[in-house]
Amino acid sequence: MALLVGIALTSAGAIVYAIEWQRIQDQVVSEIDQELGEFGRVQKGGLNPDTGAPFTNVGDMLDTFLLRNVPGDNEILISWYDGGPRKTFPKNDFAGSDLLDQTVRPLIGTNQTVRLHIPHYGEAMITVQSVRSPKSQGALVIVTYLEKGRAGLRDTMRTYAIVSLLALLIVTAMAAWLSGRLLAPLRLLRETADEISGTDLSRRLPVTGNDDITALTKTVNGMLDRLEHAFVGQRQFLDDAGHELKTPLTVLRGHLELLDSGSPEEVAETRELLLDEVDRMARLVGDLILLAKSDRPDFVTPQPVEIAGLTEDLLAKARGLGDREWILDEAGTGVIPMDVQRITQAVLQLADNAVKHTWPKGVVAIGSSYDGTVARIWVRDTGVGVPASDRELIFQRFGRSEVSDGDEGFGLGLSIVRAIAVAHGGSVSIEEARPPGAVFVLTLPGHRTAPSAEETTWPAS
Repeated sequence: MALLVGIALTSAGAIVYAIEWQRIQDQVVSEIDQELGEFGRVQKGGLNPDTGAPFTNVGDMLDTFLLRNVPGDNEILISWYDGGPRKTFPKNDFAGSDLLDQTVRPLIGTNQTVRLHIPHYGEAMITVQSVRSPKSQGALVIVTYLEKGRAGLRDTMRTYAIVSLLALLIVTAMAAWLSGRLLAPLRLLRETADEISGTDLSRRLPVTGNDDITALTKTVNGMLDRLEHAFVGQRQFLDDAGHELKTPLTVLRGHLELLDSGSPEEVAETRELLLDEVDRMARLVGDLILLAKSDRPDFVTPQPVEIAGLTEDLLAKARGLGDREWILDEAGTGVIPMDVQRITQAVLQLADNAVKHTWPKGVVAIGSSYDGTVARIWVRDTGVGVPASDRELIFQRFGRSEVSDGDEGFGLGLSIVRAIAVAHGGSVSIEEARPPGAVFVLTLPGHRTAPSAEETTWPAS
């Protein structure tokens, strides 16, 4: 701001100086023209105003003009005849100098104006107006000093410079104060951001006002919320994964340490047991990798799918999961974008859970509907249902409700179902079944939408 104001004031001063200096010179020329005009009228009349008689010679005309004319403050009038200067008004030592003689003498008879630097007086304009008579020749010499006008202009510009400097200081101080106030929220934003570390993401920036900086503060706070959520989820994932992997690793180590390599029967039995534990760990790692990939943009590849045909295919594939009474509740009509493989994986996971929580010959139903905006695909069973207090827990990683005998799952299946639903821009929920049981419902939008940052809970791998 100081630089811009300084350039503006300097430019304005230079322009004012140039305009005023040109005005002064124009005024000088106007005054010279006035003197020459008055002298021309005297010369044209040829009569002495005092006597009314004709002038007897050139010198008489020039001297009479000098006596009757009052020059300006910066002018000197000189009558030049008989080979040199004769009278000067007002008196001035320059009138008898060699410099004047050397300058004027070549100009007699030419009517010219020249510029000249005069010691102690500065720049001047010397105008020579010749006059002739049958018997003699002379000239009116007008010496106009420019330095006085220039000195006045310099005084004016000096005053302008002082006022401009004061204005520049005031503007700079005001700009510094205003910029300090405007940037204070950004400074606070930077200082608070510096204090936020990778181990403490709980701090938030104070939100005040209603402007662009406030909007930026809210955006940064939102970003911190997402980072904190991701880091907390990551820590929980590491804790849970470590806890789940610790047991099979302990089993493997314990059996290997106690293995009697000399007993073929014990080696075979231990081998079978360890392979089973390795399979469990492989399933756990596979599920974790799948959840980690659920944040990637290419996790799902939606294609237009006819929902009625998909529902029938899902029911046909689910029949092989167990000896249950499989029913088609309803099949919606319409085409919606979805990744068939991922949706099939999610529905079969729900169907497998239904098989685990029902008894032989129990009812497991699959159905779908589409109202033109939202598609619903559900799996209904007649099992014991899910307690209301556990309906959110079971969709969390390693979250489990009441576990039936023989269920060796890790609590990741429903997390995968939710990840698939969120990747499609939808959700999964639990509803009460009639007759008693549970209904797991996948809700999918009829058009492709990207999941929001709040819905994406699994940290990227």
